Amino acid sequence: MERSTSRILTTHAGSLPRPADLLEMAHRPHDPAAYAARVRRAVADVVREQVEHGLDVIDDGEMSKPSFITYVTERLSGFTRSTEAGSLPWAGSKEVTAFPEFYAPMLRESPNAAAPRFACTGPITYIGQAQVQADIANLKAALASVTAVEAFIPAISPSNVEGRQKNLYYKTEDEYLFAIAEAMHEEYRAIADAGLLLQIDDPRLVTYYIASPTSTVAECRRWADVRVDALNHALRGIPRERVRFHTCYSINMGPRVHDMALKDIVDVILKVNAGAYSFEAANPRHDHEWRVWKDVKLPEGALLIPGVITQSTVLVEHPELVADRIERFASVVGREHVIAGADCGFATFAGSTEIHPSVAWAKLAALVEGARIATRRLWRA
Repeated sequence: MERSTSRILTTHAGSLPRPADLLEMAHRPHDPAAYAARVRRAVADVVREQVEHGLDVIDDGEMSKPSFITYVTERLSGFTRSTEAGSLPWAGSKEVTAFPEFYAPMLRESPNAAAPRFACTGPITYIGQAQVQADIANLKAALASVTAVEAFIPAISPSNVEGRQKNLYYKTEDEYLFAIAEAMHEEYRAIADAGLLLQIDDPRLVTYYIASPTSTVAECRRWADVRVDALNHALRGIPRERVRFHTCYSINMGPRVHDMALKDIVDVILKVNAGAYSFEAANPRHDHEWRVWKDVKLPEGALLIPGVITQSTVLVEHPELVADRIERFASVVGREHVIAGADCGFATFAGSTEIHPSVAWAKLAALVEGARIATRRLWRA
């Protein structure tokens, strides 16, 4: 995994806005060959746009995926369509309980709530070999036409699969979780074996606390320890320097007063066998938490990818502010251990309208310019 040896490198959290015609094709009957060709073009376009914006460590924007979570129902056996109505994951959470009037429109209108639900009704195995190889091939083909420092492909964590799909087959919660982990190992390994970085997306590790109306910090830490064990089982045999771990509090634009504090979960996060840790650090509930890293010992050789721009507001960060945020982390863990990133994806569900594409790209431009400013300050003679 490349590190910031002569300048601050830049990256983001994965999901980027999809083209309108690609979304249209995905939401109506289509010719599979024509759709696959459109995905390839979309990947080529988004890779080129990332490079043109000055980003260093890039990805495929998750162009092939309906969402960063639900795509796995096409890649794992054992899941069938559920007749249960969908609901926003925040429904019933500490946050919605505290601000019911604010969240009422989101509960009614969220595209996430309308997404199909699946349940586990049989043994889970990995059947997504063709899809993951297509993702790999599309990204590699796009990379051949540009110059990028490095590239990654995101994949969802076992915990988020567990949380999204109800278990109707396995005897225990742990048996279900580790069956998912065993199956997802094949996707993780395919990405790493292809010479790409693997990014594990795991927002549930920190959002379980807010989503569980009566949970305590202690209970959530015990819960999270088991999920990290399952993830590490799924990552077995993959060099940790080929793995980025991303956790966040989701794209939710809300008051967020019940977000779990980093100080209460950071040691659990660092148990993940990863070479870099990506997390929210720019939204107003977490901007102060850079100080937590003063008292935390990173695993040997590990990097931090703090979010220095956020999806929690449509305000485009000033590059000087971005530079200040980067310098804070550099002052704590050293400049070579920091890659500037984003709090979360900008289109985690295809068709999301919370962040307009023009705003997402403006934020990424601010990220790059802020990294240039920080570089001049941190490497000045």
